[in-house]
Amino acid sequence: MKRFIGIIVTGGVIGAVAVLLVVLGNPGNMGFCIACFLRDMAGAMKLQTAPVVQYFRPEIVGLVLGALAASLAAREFQPRGGSSPLLRFVLGAFVMVGALMFLGCPLRMVLRIGGGDLNAVIGLLGFSAGILLGVLALHKGFSLKRTYSLGYAEGAGLPVVLLLLFGAWLFVPALFAFSKEGPGSMAAPVWAALAAGLVVGVLAQRTRLCMVGGIRDAVLFRDFYLLCGFAAILAVTLIGNAIAGKLVFGIEGQPIAHTDGLWNFLGMVLVGWGCVLLGGCPLRQLILTGEGNSDSAVTVLGMIVGAAFCHNFGLASSAEGPTFNGQVAVIIGLLITAVISVTNLQKRGSAT
Repeated sequence: MKRFIGIIVTGGVIGAVAVLLVVLGNPGNMGFCIACFLRDMAGAMKLQTAPVVQYFRPEIVGLVLGALAASLAAREFQPRGGSSPLLRFVLGAFVMVGALMFLGCPLRMVLRIGGGDLNAVIGLLGFSAGILLGVLALHKGFSLKRTYSLGYAEGAGLPVVLLLLFGAWLFVPALFAFSKEGPGSMAAPVWAALAAGLVVGVLAQRTRLCMVGGIRDAVLFRDFYLLCGFAAILAVTLIGNAIAGKLVFGIEGQPIAHTDGLWNFLGMVLVGWGCVLLGGCPLRQLILTGEGNSDSAVTVLGMIVGAAFCHNFGLASSAEGPTFNGQVAVIIGLLITAVISVTNLQKRGSAT
């Protein structure tokens, strides 16, 4: 039982912090959303010009720096990479396509359920189906090859870049775009958001919290350690939203969500499948980036580019529902993910 205390506490803290960030100003059911926040940051850096989703989210900076600090303190900062970087970039981009079809990453999916959004339950079913497809690929021998030890500059590269960009955003804001309406205009105070990210980054690094890992490990190994963190986030979010008066069960009228069940399902199939192949959910990719993993840094860059592509080419959903372009992109993403799965099967016992 002692083994589960840390992950349960971590999940509880994330749920509580997520509710608090919404109370302080973040969009509804979006105390944390890695996909949405990376999308907003892409807009702030003018990589995409959708006027309602442009804001440099301090939570992302905090998550990476918190993981960096925790890994350094525990002597777990180990720069490594070189495992199929281009494929990881592509998969990261398509994970973002799926997430912006659904309007949320796996973490926001849980937070949406915790706010009463029943559309997210359909997303959870799709996410689980995608994870099962990824697990099948793993059973068949899927691998993106081995990683290699790298220099400290390589491992610290993206965390340092994020810190420099954050400093520029604070002190030279004219360089960045800011939404005047819509989700990008809704934000908790900067230092509260940064502190929240730092706390969650430290806890997630120490406990290896991962949304996709919970279901994957339960299926593969009958290990429910990570799934307990998943459940704790949901439980505390439900309680916190009830206390804050933000718990509203239903399908219609949920904040930053649409009601097209088929595409909620298929978008999260793409997210779950891609994340298993990548070895972790978007949150986990940020934490691994803080630990010096350049493969995860490349994945995060793929997600940022994918988010910009989604808004520049009309792939992202809105409260009105999915776009035709987005539907086509999800189907293409599923096909490409299938091709990557099949073409990277390794013979048992072969060198990787």
